[in-house]
Amino acid sequence: MSKVTSKLQVTLPKALAARYAIRPGDDIRFEGAGDVIRVVPPGAEAPPGGHDVEARLALFDAATERQEARQAGRLALRPDSGRGWTREELYERGPDAD
Repeated sequence: MSKVTSKLQVTLPKALAARYAIRPGDDIRFEGAGDVIRVVPPGAEAPPGGHDVEARLALFDAATERQEARQAGRLALRPDSGRGWTREELYERGPDAD
């Protein structure tokens, strides 16, 4: 974890600097993104005003494909395995059940 100095300077971890080819003297940009601060490395400039509609849709489609791939790798819910009760019965039990 990096600390902010009294001059409001932050040390970038070496692994991140190497991964994004950030060198001493490079200009980086800090952007507010909701509850976080995004560091934009050199060469990763977004167009003014952000991405256009087509680019945002392409990013959304790519994220959807990644999510579907993750979900496909998960085990599906198994049907009742002879345990003597069903999922519905589990939710219907208790003092408020009629």
